[in-house]
Amino acid sequence: MSGAAKTLPQTRGLSKRYALVTASCCLSLLLGVAASLAFGSRSLSLEDIIGGLTHDIPATLGETVVQRRIPRTIFGLMAGAALGMSGALMQAITRNPLADPGILGVNTGAALFVVAGIAFLGISTPGQYIVLALCGAALSAVFVYAVGSIGGRGATPVKLALAGSATSAALSSLISAIMLPRAAVMDAFRFWQVGRIGGATWDGIRSVAPFLAAGALLGLCSLSALNALALGDDVAAGLGLRVGRARLIAAAAGVMLCGATTALAGPIAFVGLMVPHVIRLAVGVDQRWIIPLSAAGGAAILLYSDVIGRLLGRPGELEAGIVTAFLGAPVLIYVAARTKVRDL
Repeated sequence: MSGAAKTLPQTRGLSKRYALVTASCCLSLLLGVAASLAFGSRSLSLEDIIGGLTHDIPATLGETVVQRRIPRTIFGLMAGAALGMSGALMQAITRNPLADPGILGVNTGAALFVVAGIAFLGISTPGQYIVLALCGAALSAVFVYAVGSIGGRGATPVKLALAGSATSAALSSLISAIMLPRAAVMDAFRFWQVGRIGGATWDGIRSVAPFLAAGALLGLCSLSALNALALGDDVAAGLGLRVGRARLIAAAAGVMLCGATTALAGPIAFVGLMVPHVIRLAVGVDQRWIIPLSAAGGAAILLYSDVIGRLLGRPGELEAGIVTAFLGAPVLIYVAARTKVRDL
């Protein structure tokens, strides 16, 4: 009886914490959507926002601006959620708190294939960007994991981080080698490479939505398996989990989410690192909460970064990828100092 009585308050405390964090993420999302519609080179009133959302044909300049910002806001939600979930999945798969699509070289692999497609294949449509980015992201992820697995103890956090950093550096050099002799490729690539959501269109959103939906579904189906993997491969196998298949499915989800987002938004860094870490500090190590809340947190962070870039860069704008780098670099330093790259 005493044990049950002690467990009940703990369960209630966890439930309250989960509810509070969930409510905070939802509120942050709503405020981020409102800010994305309201602020930019031209700030708008509440009447303009309501009119732009409810009128098929805009009646004022403000309503026209709102309608042009809607695709940007929706894509910001989708891209931020995908990056947040992708980072959480990669951290869970590798049990590495420093894992994210940027540090593990996945973003750079996607970027290399896109640049090569622009230079040698003349690609120009969102669908072509997405296919090449997914191929590059997948090959880069497999290569980094293979290199990080060489030697004793397998793919440790330190070895994965080093392999990812070295791969990113090498692939970045290849990107430069392809671009520098080709001015047209450099012009097409120079804004994309810093990470931006300002060029979002309805056609691009429709092209990327199926890939993001498939990646999110695979990721959500992996939640229980990822909790088992956190206990160690031997324990997970003893519980009846097919470890290799579970890790492959979760990795495919992470690569699909990251690669499809990178194809249209460019390599936006640090969202996949900082958001899952903050969520983990708030709710603990249960992946059933970390991954969905990382999606919500990633969407909010990317929207706020985009709004901050618009406000700081008036009358132009500062790209969202630059803002996330400023926000994420201190988090990376903090994580590295606090965890000393231990396994999760």
